[in-house]
Amino acid sequence: MSIKLNNTAYEHAKRLIKSGHRVLDDRDAWSEHRPSTQQENEYIAEHGLTEYAHWYLGIDDEHDQDTKGRYKFPYGDFESVHRCGVLSAESRAAQYKHDDIEAAAAHLHGMLDAYR
Repeated sequence: MSIKLNNTAYEHAKRLIKSGHRVLDDRDAWSEHRPSTQQENEYIAEHGLTEYAHWYLGIDDEHDQDTKGRYKFPYGDFESVHRCGVLSAESRAAQYKHDDIEAAAAHLHGMLDAYR
C-alpha cells in the first residue's frame, strides 16, 4: 500500500483552521464527530470526489481516483477541522509509519492547540 500526503487537503485544513472553521474537541469525540458513510455519500453526490478528497490527509495510490477508498486519514466533518480527527490521523499515521502524514497532522494539531 502506497499512501502519501494529500498536500491539497493539508493546505485546505490549514486555511480552515485559520478562518475559524475548527472544533477544539477531545480525542475521544472522533467516533461521534466523524462523518457516517451516508454523510460521506451525500457529500460526494453534492460536491464530487475532488471536494471529498480535500477532507483526507492521505491518498492511497493503489485505489482509483474515482473511489472513496483512495482517501485515508479524515480530519473533519465537511464543515470544520476537528481536533479529535487530527489527533486520530496523527496517531494512526505514526502507527503505520506514514511519516509525512504524521508530520502534517502534528502541525495541524499544534495550530489547533494554539486556539485552546
